[in-house]
Amino acid sequence: MSPWQQRPPNASAAGGPGPRGNGTGRAAERGSAVSVAIPLTMMLTGVVGNALAMLLVSRSYRAKGGRRKRSFLLCIGSLALTDMLGQLLTSPIVISVYLSGRPWAAMDPSGRLCDFFGFSMTVFGLCPLLIASAMAVERALAIRAPHWYASHMSPRATERGLLAIWAAGVALALLPLAGLGRYELQWPGTWCFISTAGGSAFAAAFAALGLLSLAVTGACNLATIEALVSRCRAKAGGAQPGSRWGRIATETLLQLLGIMCVLSACWSPLLVTMLRMAWEHRAGPCRGEWRRWELRRECHLSLTAVRLASLNQILDPWVYLLLRKILLRRFRQAASAVSKCSNAECGDRSITLSEEIRRTAA
Repeated sequence: MSPWQQRPPNASAAGGPGPRGNGTGRAAERGSAVSVAIPLTMMLTGVVGNALAMLLVSRSYRAKGGRRKRSFLLCIGSLALTDMLGQLLTSPIVISVYLSGRPWAAMDPSGRLCDFFGFSMTVFGLCPLLIASAMAVERALAIRAPHWYASHMSPRATERGLLAIWAAGVALALLPLAGLGRYELQWPGTWCFISTAGGSAFAAAFAALGLLSLAVTGACNLATIEALVSRCRAKAGGAQPGSRWGRIATETLLQLLGIMCVLSACWSPLLVTMLRMAWEHRAGPCRGEWRRWELRRECHLSLTAVRLASLNQILDPWVYLLLRKILLRRFRQAASAVSKCSNAECGDRSITLSEEIRRTAA
């Protein structure tokens, strides 16, 4: 998902509307408002980050210490694989259109490339949202219902669930082939996605599923946080607070929160915009008379929402990589200091939080 090229403000369209919707001018006339180096850098950053994340997941999965969260590691690895495939399938097309110096209609007169691009955008946009929900549900069950989790959940069951998620994403993305919705060229003519005009029901289904996934992820993570806080308070007064359990729980919690925040920030603007346009049964603001100056601002806002969604594939793996070491150590130090103070151990002592953190880190 990399619609990062755009026409400069004063550029005019040289080409008429293509067979898939919005017309675009020649790529050369789009100018250098956004250099091709930007999507190329984003693609490389996303591929490298996801590859590193999959490598670390593979090492953790084979390690003995990772047995108790292998299902979660499978979800993390699947999320990284899905994000990387999305980058590899869409970014080269966008870069090729930009470098070719020709409008999309000249490169894709049959519209099949547009369909493939829209299909890829749908699959690799929806599946990460569903996988993040599966991760949140899995961790909520592991923390809040450990006995049921131990007897019913297994890596094989997780694999079946992930296969079902991918199958659901592919099935939804194939609906335009059955005449339910369609994909069309989007402004500024370097990418294709779901049409909110002819396929309003399809667009509404995509947006509704995405928003539902975000809601499920948030609810499960809040339930997990509440359970972790309660358990940490219960263990705070014990002689053996369970350092291994605390490390695993804290690391998992931070990863869930990080991925949830990235998903919400990246996807909420686009999903809300799509749902609103589908509800109003109207096309996007850049369809048809997109050259009018008064519509340009709304066009850029819509394009910004798509760009935020494309950032999700890049940020997800780096959230996982960063929250494994540096931030985890700092968070554990702060949590240890707070839990000790809340347990009345420092009620009669005037000690600051920073001093407590340094003492626990020693």
